[in-house]
Amino acid sequence: MTEPVKIAIAGNPTPLIVNGLKAAFDLRSEPGPDIHGLAVCFGGRRIDAGFVAPLAKLEVVSSFGVGYDHIDAAALAERGIVVTHTPDVLTEEVADLTLGLLIATVRRIPQADRYLRAGGWLERPYALTSTLRNRKVGILGLGRIGKAIAQRVQAFGLAVEYHGRHPQPDVAYRYHPTLLDLVHSCDVLVVAASGGAETKHIVNREVLEALGPEGIVVNIGRGSVIDEAALIAALRDGTILGAGLDVFEDEPRVPAELIAMEQVVLLPHVASASVHTRNAMGQLVVDNLVSWFAGKGAITPVPECRALAAARRPG
Repeated sequence: MTEPVKIAIAGNPTPLIVNGLKAAFDLRSEPGPDIHGLAVCFGGRRIDAGFVAPLAKLEVVSSFGVGYDHIDAAALAERGIVVTHTPDVLTEEVADLTLGLLIATVRRIPQADRYLRAGGWLERPYALTSTLRNRKVGILGLGRIGKAIAQRVQAFGLAVEYHGRHPQPDVAYRYHPTLLDLVHSCDVLVVAASGGAETKHIVNREVLEALGPEGIVVNIGRGSVIDEAALIAALRDGTILGAGLDVFEDEPRVPAELIAMEQVVLLPHVASASVHTRNAMGQLVVDNLVSWFAGKGAITPVPECRALAAARRPG
C-alpha cells in the first residue's frame, strides 16, 4: 500500500494554501520526522540544515514568495531536498507598488494627506515638494521585477540605468559595473536586489553620499541590502532627500528613528499584498508540491535546486 504524502506548514499560511494542501495531501499541524513536504509561509523560522536534519523523509520545500534568503537552499540541495519559490506571479504587482512608493516619496503624498486631515490646509497651502521631472533612476538588480519597474519608469519619461552581477544583452539601459558608478550617475536608487551575504549592506554610507542631497532611495527588495543605520544617518543629516521603504532589516520591527522622520514613506512589506497576487502565490506553493509528488518535477525551483528538480521525484 502506498504511503500517504504528508505535508506540514511552517509560518502563517493563507486559507487558499491550507485548503489546497488539505485537498491533495495528509496535512499535518507541524513538521515531524514522517513528513514528505513542507510549505513555508510568512512568519516561519529559518529553514537550514539543522532544521531539516530530523526530517528524514523530507523531499521538497515549497516557499511562499520570490525571495528565499530565509532558506539555506544550498544546504538543502546537498541533502537532496528541492526548494521552490513563487516568481513571476508577483512581478507586476510589486512593480506597480514600487512606482507608487517612488511617487509618494518624491511628492510626499502621505504627508500631504496627514496635513489635510489635521486641518493644516485651513490655515495655509501645503508646502511645495520635490519632483520626478528630470530625474534619472538607477535600479539595483535588473531581474524580473527590476525589468518591470524599468518599463514603468520609462513610461513616466525618465531615464533608466542599472547595476547587477553582469550586463544583460536583452536590454538597452546603460549598465554600470559597480553600484558606486550607478549612484554617481543617478539621483534615484531603486533597490530590487535579493538578500543574502553577497548583497548585505551594499547600500552603505559611501553609496548614499554619492547619491547626493536630492537623492531618493526606494527599497522593495530585501531590508538587509541597505545598511539601515547608515540610511538613518544620511536622512537625518540631509545627505539624501528621502526614502520609500517596503522592507526592513529586522521585520516587523522598524527603527523608531525612521518612524519619526517626515521625509520617509514606510510600508509593512506589502509590495505583493493584493488579494489577486497573494492568491496566485499561494496557488503556486500548492502546485509545486502537487507537481513534485505527481512525479512531474517542481514547477519553479530555485537556482540551487534546478538539477534536482529536473530529475523529478524518485520512484
